[in-house]
Amino acid sequence: MPKRRTQRLDEEFRRALSEIILKELKDPRVSEMTGVTRVEVTQDLYYAKVYVSVYDSEERKASTIEGLNSAQGFIKAKLNKMIKIRRIPDLRFILDDSIEYSIKMSKLIDDAVASISDENEENEE
Repeated sequence: MPKRRTQRLDEEFRRALSEIILKELKDPRVSEMTGVTRVEVTQDLYYAKVYVSVYDSEERKASTIEGLNSAQGFIKAKLNKMIKIRRIPDLRFILDDSIEYSIKMSKLIDDAVASISDENEENEE
């Protein structure tokens, strides 16, 4: 399967999964602050890694991943109705901390820039 097709499928799965998790999944373990950041579908369509960001406590993050993995059958059935392809892959939900990491690094950079500008102001006086 050409790489371009898998990229289109990745994006289509991401959009559909986001909608299913947000609007149709009623599992109390899944946090309302859950977003699908990216999906990687294998070329043979047997597996898909679903990277999920959860903006909540560490306990809620773990329970959200557990809830999503246990609801895989329901989610696959909904995907089958939304996306017309021969095979709906097995879904593996993975916690994605990249957004939180980016925010942390951005804050560290801002703090470093602020301390450098403070030092420069002190040296000018």
